[in-house]
Amino acid sequence: MLRIGIVAGEVSGDILGAGLIKELKALYPDAVFEGIGGPLMQAQGCRSLFSMDRLAVMGLIGPRRLCELLSIRRQLRHYYLSNPPQIFVGIDAPDFNLGLEKKLHAAGIKTVHYVSPSVWAWRRYRIRKIRKAVDMMLTLLPFEAAFYRGAGVPVTFVGHPMADHIPMHTDRDAARAALNLAPDAEIIALLPGSRMSEVKYLASAMLAAARWCLKKRPNLQFVAPFANAHTRQYFEQLQIQQYNELPITLVDGRSQLVIAAADVVILASGTATLETALLKRPMVVTYKMGAFGFWVYKSLVKVAFVALPNLLAGRALVPELLQDAATPEALGEAALEYLRDPTRKLATQQAFESMHMQLRCAADTTAAHAVAQLMGAT
Repeated sequence: MLRIGIVAGEVSGDILGAGLIKELKALYPDAVFEGIGGPLMQAQGCRSLFSMDRLAVMGLIGPRRLCELLSIRRQLRHYYLSNPPQIFVGIDAPDFNLGLEKKLHAAGIKTVHYVSPSVWAWRRYRIRKIRKAVDMMLTLLPFEAAFYRGAGVPVTFVGHPMADHIPMHTDRDAARAALNLAPDAEIIALLPGSRMSEVKYLASAMLAAARWCLKKRPNLQFVAPFANAHTRQYFEQLQIQQYNELPITLVDGRSQLVIAAADVVILASGTATLETALLKRPMVVTYKMGAFGFWVYKSLVKVAFVALPNLLAGRALVPELLQDAATPEALGEAALEYLRDPTRKLATQQAFESMHMQLRCAADTTAAHAVAQLMGAT
């Protein structure tokens, strides 16, 4: 019986894990999957030894939570060493999984880490630990694979599942109809982030930029999606109190639909920038944080860009306005430039199309075959 250990620590990992398990089951119908997974992985037959919710960690944690996480990892290690699987796959959650992978790898169990930590951008010394922990790194982005090859770590670029799921061409009019937005209006989408800390730093800047744009183009409309009720409430109260004149539609969730409906997107740096590129919408990327945090960030990060589209393109394909540079005027001017210059907008969209094709590699299938090959199969 083929046994595969697998651990995911959050919702995005559960999605990747479910796709991987589905494709591995097509290769090995009798395979057994054991570890930690969410509802999607469990629906594919994964036996979850602990609740995935217990691994979900954001920011600093207290001693009690740390002790719990270390206990779970210790119990998993004992379980796998006592009942060795043919291979172990850790999905993201590097602080948890890499330590477990290192112990299993030292015991002769083949290990795979799926989704690279941002070691190419900061804390590059972690590559030494990764080299000792994994037999194969599976990356979602091509420049990550190039980094690992240069560092002597076996790696396979599998593509990004988001590129597989988002169609090459999206219907702007259908998206607007679904959101009850005017079909012929010029629309700018505002995405201030999914976390309250992001929204608190970016909401005012984005709303002020929208006001600046509206003075230049009085027929503009705006739309903003929110991941949860807390971030929407904060944004909405600020808008009502200080920017009540703005013609803005607030949407619960459905960020992908909002992006598809827009002509231009102003958004927080993060995964949403890749989603926006795959939807072929021109964007202005921004981010703000506390002054000390930004100083630490600038001292640690070793890459020229923060936006994923720019990292993938290897150049300043879309504007990045960070910290003090993210003034209402600068954000607004960068957004309106796309509306004034159709040639630039088209060139940006064409670059996004090439990017989409590069990332569309049937990630689930490619990852499954990489795992199978590592186990000695073809």
